[in-house]
Amino acid sequence: MSVLLGYDESPGAKAALTIAIDVASRYGEQLVVVYGTEPPGGVGEERRTHEAMLQQWGREAVGHALDAAAAAGVDAVTELVSARPVDALLEQAERHDARLIVVGTWGESPIRGAILGSTPHKLLHLSRRPVLCVPLPT
Repeated sequence: MSVLLGYDESPGAKAALTIAIDVASRYGEQLVVVYGTEPPGGVGEERRTHEAMLQQWGREAVGHALDAAAAAGVDAVTELVSARPVDALLEQAERHDARLIVVGTWGESPIRGAILGSTPHKLLHLSRRPVLCVPLPT
């Protein structure tokens, strides 16, 4: 089993990273850091360029998360997945037999998340595995 983290270096993701490292450490499990690289729109060359940029940003982001996990003594791996964040997390949760999916929130209201389709909101409704939504520190 593993602890899966959706990570994009947003403030919410950074808060979630701290919790995910703690949970993985407490259970002695591997941390799997996931970043979805599929762009939200566009076609053809524009889409390929956008996805290439997302892959570059994703490699940098998950690299920082790996450094934080290593500093805490937690075994971690990364997965850059050519899919939207929710789909990437759901796919990798099954692939890595995740005990838990950890994601940060932006402090959105539940109604705004439902209307805009936030990743945490979608995960809570679609995941067959437990989802831990970490709020921003106050």
